[in-house]
Amino acid sequence: MRIAQITDTHVTTPGTLAFGCVDTLALLAATVDHANRISPGLDAVVLTGDLTDMGRSEEYTALKPLLDRLAAPYFLLPGNHDDRDALRQAFDGHPGLAPPGPFMNLVVDHFPVRLIGLDTLLPGRHEGHLCPARLSWLEARLSEAPQRPTMVFMHHPPFATGIAHMDEMMLLRPGDLLAVLRRHPQVRHVAAGHVHRAVSTAVDGLAMSIAPSSAHAVSLDLDPDAPATFTLEPPALRVFDVSPAGQVVSHLSPVGVFDGPHLF
Repeated sequence: MRIAQITDTHVTTPGTLAFGCVDTLALLAATVDHANRISPGLDAVVLTGDLTDMGRSEEYTALKPLLDRLAAPYFLLPGNHDDRDALRQAFDGHPGLAPPGPFMNLVVDHFPVRLIGLDTLLPGRHEGHLCPARLSWLEARLSEAPQRPTMVFMHHPPFATGIAHMDEMMLLRPGDLLAVLRRHPQVRHVAAGHVHRAVSTAVDGLAMSIAPSSAHAVSLDLDPDAPATFTLEPPALRVFDVSPAGQVVSHLSPVGVFDGPHLF
């Protein structure tokens, strides 16, 4: 199974630029075209939050036709820049949207690998949160299929990256999530966004990764006193190639016009 992760698209109102200089709509259009060219084709695309820049209805209205160009089915999770109600309204009836309820958690059961999406949105805050209700939901879903290889997707990472200003906005109380995951070894990978950089680690032996943004990048500065800055690095997406046994191989695929391919 082949899954692409696109994250932190930060789509703005048409005719405007994020931070006055980032054309997030054009960058997402290029990312969608890039995803459609991946060979062999993708089985699914998961978008892990910050779908829009301000959570406005008109931003989601601009986002939907771009995502509908994806050749593979796509699934949506919110981030701290999103608004659940506006997202639900714009994508009403979309099969990759969570069912009605206070949170936008989702489970995708019809692939060889089970996909679980967690809603970490904490309205009015940039940090992420998984309350007891969301953790109980996760526990129940994982208990349903203990033998099925599973990937978990979310916006806020449950680990620190060393980029101080982003670590201040990571998932709150990550130990609560890790305690649930420890009880369910069928979880093979946790994929997050939020940080606008490619990052990977392992926590208690469980592989975890962060995908870079399809828009702007957070500057890689590991000085704990570094200011919050961004750079216009090429956008990229992650591609997960998952075997029937659940082995997850992660690739980073930059978006752009590059010379090649050339035969060796």
